[in-house]
Amino acid sequence: MLITIKYFGQIAEVTAKQEEQIEIEETSISKLLELLYSKYDGLKSKDFQIAQNQELVSLEGEITGAEIAILPPFAGG
Repeated sequence: MLITIKYFGQIAEVTAKQEEQIEIEETSISKLLELLYSKYDGLKSKDFQIAQNQELVSLEGEITGAEIAILPPFAGG
């Protein structure tokens, strides 16, 4: 499955990318994170949320869409 991952804010700084496409066999969000942690070690120390097709998802969720966004914490106000 080919997915597009978009990185925002401090997450984009860690990956040095704003977007990339990855071919994955696993379809779970947690397996995707394992792959990203192995690729970008600095990601492990960051807080973030994950959105799939513009909706927040949990780590236990399955990848069902072609677009994943890694979002830094939101500031309230």
